Amino acid sequence: MNPLQELTTRLRGLLSPAQVITDRQQLRTYECDGLAQYRVIPGLVVLPHDAAQCAAIVGHCAELGVPFVARGSGTGLSGGALPHAAGVLIVTAQMRSIVEVAAADERAIVEPGVINLDVTKAARPHGYYYAPDPSSQQICSIGGNVAENSGGAHCLKYGFTTNHVTGLELVTPQGELVSLGGRAPDPPGYDLIGAFVGSEGTLGITTQVTVRLTRSPEAVCTVLAGYVGAKEAGNATSAVIAAGVVPAAIEMMDALAIEAAEAAVHCGYPAGAGAVLIVELDGPAAEVDAQFARVEPLLREHGAFEVRVARDEAERALIWKGRKSAFAAVGRISPDYIVQDGVIPRTALPEVLRRIALLSQEHGVRVANVFHAGDGNLHPLVLFDDAVPGAAAHAEEVSAAILDLCIEHGGSITGEHGVGMDKAKHMPLMYTSDDLDTMQLLRCAFDPAGIANPGKVFPTPRLCGEAPGRRKGAHPLQEAGIAEVF
Repeated sequence: MNPLQELTTRLRGLLSPAQVITDRQQLRTYECDGLAQYRVIPGLVVLPHDAAQCAAIVGHCAELGVPFVARGSGTGLSGGALPHAAGVLIVTAQMRSIVEVAAADERAIVEPGVINLDVTKAARPHGYYYAPDPSSQQICSIGGNVAENSGGAHCLKYGFTTNHVTGLELVTPQGELVSLGGRAPDPPGYDLIGAFVGSEGTLGITTQVTVRLTRSPEAVCTVLAGYVGAKEAGNATSAVIAAGVVPAAIEMMDALAIEAAEAAVHCGYPAGAGAVLIVELDGPAAEVDAQFARVEPLLREHGAFEVRVARDEAERALIWKGRKSAFAAVGRISPDYIVQDGVIPRTALPEVLRRIALLSQEHGVRVANVFHAGDGNLHPLVLFDDAVPGAAAHAEEVSAAILDLCIEHGGSITGEHGVGMDKAKHMPLMYTSDDLDTMQLLRCAFDPAGIANPGKVFPTPRLCGEAPGRRKGAHPLQEAGIAEVF
């Protein structure tokens, strides 16, 4: 009996039949995350109901040397939750209790399967909300947000997930259940929470999270501005920030993204716009009024031909619906697409957008741009038709070239989607071998056996006994001993 078979036998004795999935057709449900370009059928899927079960599962994995991958809602866009063909996929989606909303402490304690938006729904009656708001917040889970250090439209003012996590309960790769931090804002000692948030499942599995709640603002002003092109919208973004105003959010969409959003949700953005900006201001009413008095002239001075202010919550929701649905909406104008995620300095926005347009023209590949303009976090969507031979590979080339542009301008290969499987090969563009080995020292301290989400983040298996080295001509999936590419 091989280790995976032995693990299956053990887990069937520990969990209910519905919690242990071995049927191949059911396993296919979990073969990819939101990045469908990579697909691997897991060897086994288990669905723990609580932290004790999760710890027991990982303990058996450690004893038998079986690799494991944690998965939440599966909305990730970097292949971070891609399964291991000879391992177990541990799905935390059924661990979805909101344990406590402690409004007096401005904290909420939740299990990893809790949906992001549900934290806000639970906190709203107390006058609070949960600030990190990925576009997938209606379906993404807190555990996944912790793994990827997710951001969202309002991270410009309020920061990423790491700024809102004060405590973690987690299962180590040895199967131990441990706690880090708590309700206190700044516990002493090394910042292990900071190390764990954004570690993409390579250091263990989250089983409970203590998050910071934010007081609901007295006033919110949502502004939609239409521009002839992305260059003008980018210049307006820089002007707003340079004026000393920090909006809650500044989002940009170009003409292709607008076309897709209109087709999908009929959001009513300004007709003929080559780009739109969504600028949201929040805080005390007097402060919001003063900020708007500074922002509105700047938007017009830099080329806005229409500036529209949401008159009520319904109009505000419609403006945001176009932006929040943009990724899925692109399916209306292209059968396939790659969602990229890079970061550049705000001041480089006009030049980088110009270069992306040139790449699009040179390669004959359409690129729709949707991004967090305020902090330079780009989400270009590279469109293609997988039914056309070579189209997917060509789209991958353009996607990689966009990341090269980000690095060239002093940016990063990811802002909030993570490295996962998709961008591991780009890590040497940002880091030296010594840098990568130093990062691995931290990983090995948590996971010396290399069984937690192996083959992710780092460009080749290194240290920790993770897997054999690179085989000549091998794809990153194959060289990590994971599986084939579909």
